[in-house]
Amino acid sequence: MIAELGLAALWLAAAFAVVQVLLAWGAAKASRVTGERAAIAGVELMRALRLTTLVQGLLALLSFLLLIVLFIRSDMSVVLVAENSHSMKPLMYKVAGAWGNHEGSMLLWVTILAMSGAGVALFERRLASGTLAATLGAQAAIGLGFYAFLAFASNPFVRLNPAVTEGQGLNPLLQDPGLAFHPPTLYLGYVGLSVAFSFAVGALVMRDVGPAFAKAMRPWVLAAWIFLTIGITAGSYWAYYELGWGGWWFWDPVENASLMPWLAATALLHSVTVLATRDGLRAWTLMLAVVAFSMSMIGTFLVRSGILVSVHAFAVDPTRGTFILGLLGLYIGGALALFGARAGTVTQGSTFQLVSREGALVLNNLLLSVILGVVFIGTLYPLAAQAAGVQLSIGAPFFNKAIAPVALVLVIATAVGPLLRWRRDDLNVLLGKLLWPASAAGVTFAVMFVMTGATHLLTVLGLTFAAGLAVASVLPLGRRKLLRTPLHIWGMVAAHLGMAVSLAGMAADSAFTLERLAAIKVGDDVTVGPYRVILADVRPTIGPNWSGLEARLSVRRGDGRPFDLFPQQRFFSTPPTNTNEAAIRTMVDGQLYTVLGQGDDQGRWQLRLWWKPFVTLIWLGGGLIALGGLLALIGRVRRERRQADAETYA
Repeated sequence: MIAELGLAALWLAAAFAVVQVLLAWGAAKASRVTGERAAIAGVELMRALRLTTLVQGLLALLSFLLLIVLFIRSDMSVVLVAENSHSMKPLMYKVAGAWGNHEGSMLLWVTILAMSGAGVALFERRLASGTLAATLGAQAAIGLGFYAFLAFASNPFVRLNPAVTEGQGLNPLLQDPGLAFHPPTLYLGYVGLSVAFSFAVGALVMRDVGPAFAKAMRPWVLAAWIFLTIGITAGSYWAYYELGWGGWWFWDPVENASLMPWLAATALLHSVTVLATRDGLRAWTLMLAVVAFSMSMIGTFLVRSGILVSVHAFAVDPTRGTFILGLLGLYIGGALALFGARAGTVTQGSTFQLVSREGALVLNNLLLSVILGVVFIGTLYPLAAQAAGVQLSIGAPFFNKAIAPVALVLVIATAVGPLLRWRRDDLNVLLGKLLWPASAAGVTFAVMFVMTGATHLLTVLGLTFAAGLAVASVLPLGRRKLLRTPLHIWGMVAAHLGMAVSLAGMAADSAFTLERLAAIKVGDDVTVGPYRVILADVRPTIGPNWSGLEARLSVRRGDGRPFDLFPQQRFFSTPPTNTNEAAIRTMVDGQLYTVLGQGDDQGRWQLRLWWKPFVTLIWLGGGLIALGGLLALIGRVRRERRQADAETYA
């Protein structure tokens, strides 16, 4: 009965989405008609539209919650539960398993989409009624396509007759707390960009592109960007410790699918800020809103179409991929056609000089677009070549060589931008402000060049630019009373400082990581970096739904106190899978990363060890970037609320 209720709620949500589109069309049309009767009709239509949007969101949420209940109860009469769960699985993985599969993840996607629309309907009061109506109509139209996808191609509530006594279980690589955290945050980012897309469509339809539209859209863009940052950072660390290969980014196509929307959202965030505060970059902001959502749709297509083989990918049915590709063509093609038809009606907005903060932001956006283009081509070109019968692979060497030089120039633009004035600035004054960042970069370059030499030039440049950016990022706080500094300024400082910290961690990991692969017996030792590692014991162990072998490694650094690490090999019977569980020790100056391999008939065990100095700076920086976004979001919302209250009581 629960499955039938979930499906009914899903169909009802789809029906309300149809009503929402019709009400939005009526409300937008009424906003263009003058007269008292039209005004009254418009108010009533908007009230009905807001209520319909809210009900649609609640119905989608109910459907998703009922799916979670099915997983918690281990209802093996539902195909999705039988194929992706097991009664002996820990409760956390039963809950997370609801979205650890194709159908459940798409229902989560649609739920966030519907609830985002409900949030716009509940809280948005700044836009003209016609523009808001068109925005909600666009959001419902996006939802309709995905409701159809769930109903006809990926129904999560299909019954299994007869029911099985036990399920096939969840992919063991997904049986990790990361599954409970990474996909929802990433989806909140993906789908949050749909709101920006809907705002752009609404503004184009009603020819209402200006600061008010940008101020309404900015919190949603910022929130989506925060969640994307958190999702990518968490996913990187999850892959780092779960897959046991010692790397934090592999340029996997599905990793790239999450990076591309983040790059576009970063550019959009800067552009919408210029439009909201300085009434500039109108057409550019609209185009970036379309591009950002396009990247999230392309990411959805890559993961859900079955054209990729990856630990991240779920679907293997090409019919589903064709359906999503059709939706992508419909929404993005339609939006681009609308942009082409209405771009001539979008006025230029305020102008600015090349040497200005707006100019630096434009350069920032152009560089981000170049990086996005490289990632896009490097990800999709092999797929296109494969379709033409040519097998080729584009991996880390290509991406690193193509992106690194552009990224270093981007770091310079990021450092310079906040030091410039709006509208116009003096180049000589700017050069004076850059004295401290340039000095920090120069000293770092000299020290690192002496330590590493020309063989690690790119790494030296990475650390050099990171030092310069770190100093430049805190300069906007100079000559300010810190307790009175607006939160959005603190947010900008934290985000840019986080970029510097992450860049330093990436460079340090590239230059200083030491790896050791050894085959030793119990009692033997091996060294890696400053650590001496003794294989003290290997013994059987057992978990809630797995069995395995666990090594005890006794580790000592110099004359320090020894400590133990316990890497494991695990065997899952449902489904039958072997995994390696790395044991990691985090210190102030880096991480010791250990993996237990196979044994041989001579009593030796393979050990793979890494010493990774300062690698944790990568994720610390990601956290700072997300924190900066959160501070900026809180600051902007509080500031606009105060302004609205002042206008109300004026």
